[in-house]
Amino acid sequence: MSHVGKKRKLDKSRQDRLYFDSYTDVTIHEEMIADHVRTNTYRMAILRNSESIRGKVVLDVGAGTGVLSMFCVQAGAKKVYAVEACSIAEQAVNIVRQNNMEDRIEVIRGTVETVDLPEPVEVIVSEWMGYALLHESMLNSVLYARDRWLKPGGMILPSKAELYISPISDPVVEDRLHFWYTVKDQYGVDMSAMSGFARKCIMNSDITVNSVHVEDVLSHPARFAELDLYSVTVEELKSVKGKFTCESFGSAAVNAFCVHFTVTFPCPDKPLVLSTSPFKPETHWKQAVLYLDAPVDVVQDTVVTGEVSMYPSEESARHVCIHVDYTIGEQKRQSKTFSIPDWSSEAHTQ
Repeated sequence: MSHVGKKRKLDKSRQDRLYFDSYTDVTIHEEMIADHVRTNTYRMAILRNSESIRGKVVLDVGAGTGVLSMFCVQAGAKKVYAVEACSIAEQAVNIVRQNNMEDRIEVIRGTVETVDLPEPVEVIVSEWMGYALLHESMLNSVLYARDRWLKPGGMILPSKAELYISPISDPVVEDRLHFWYTVKDQYGVDMSAMSGFARKCIMNSDITVNSVHVEDVLSHPARFAELDLYSVTVEELKSVKGKFTCESFGSAAVNAFCVHFTVTFPCPDKPLVLSTSPFKPETHWKQAVLYLDAPVDVVQDTVVTGEVSMYPSEESARHVCIHVDYTIGEQKRQSKTFSIPDWSSEAHTQ
C-alpha cells in the first residue's frame, strides 16, 4: 500500500517508536516462530555449537519472546542476557519463568545501545534479518553489541550474510496488464486505454515482498554482496553494493528482479545455512521483488549484468532502498530505485 502526501524525514525517536511498536502484537511473533525454516535452523545452529556455548555468557539481541535465549540454555549456556526494547519483553519474562529458566536467563527491557550489562559476553545470537536482509536495520544494533560487549575471540550467530539477485518473469503481472484487453469481449466496452495506467501502478518503485515460484526464475541467482559480521562496520552498511552477471535459462520476458539472502552459522562439522532463495522452502521473509518499468524479452543465454546498491531511506533510516543499474542483452543500460512502501502514514501527519 502506498500513501499519498508529501514525505518528510522522521526523527530517530519516532522511527524507533514505530519500529518497536510493530513488534508489540502477537501476530508478528506467531509468524516468526511458525516459520519452521527460520526457527529450526536457529535451534540446530545453537545446539550444534553447544561446545562453544556450554558454560558461557550469551547476549540475545532483540530477543522478542526469548525463544533463542532458551535454545542457548538448552545448549548449556551459563547465563543469557535477553535484551528486548518493546513490550513483548513482558511476555518473554513469563515464558522464561514457565520454562524454569529464570536462574539462567535475564530479560532486560531496552535497546542494546542503552542497556548496561553486568559483564562482557562470549556469544552473541540474534535474528536481525529484515525483508531484503537490511530492511529495519537491526544489524546496526548487533554490530554495536559486538563492539561494546563481545569478548575478543567470541562467537556471533549467524556470522555471515550474503545477498543474491536474479531476473524473473512474473506471470501474474502480465495477466493483470492483459486483463484490460479482455474487458471488451466480456462487456462490449474497450478499456485497453487503461493498460498504460495499470503498468505504471503495478510496475512501480515499491519493493514488493512476495513468494517467487521457481519456474519464474530466469537464471541462477548471482551473489552481489557478502557481510562478515565479525568485521563489517555500521559505516559500510550505509552502502552495500556489488556487481552481478546472469545468463537466462530460456526464452521469456524479464519483468522484475528478485533479491534474496542467506545467513550462515559456523558449526563444528559444517556451516549451517538459512536461505530465503526461491529454490528453497519458503520462509516468512519470502523474496524482495523489484518490477522493471517495462518487460524485456530474453532468449537462452541472454546476458543480464548490472550493479545493486542498498542504502537507508532518507525518510527513515530503518527503511531500505535498492538501486539497480542493469543491462539486458543488447538493450541500453537502465536504472531504477526501489523502496519499501511506507507503513507509517500516520507518521507524516500531525
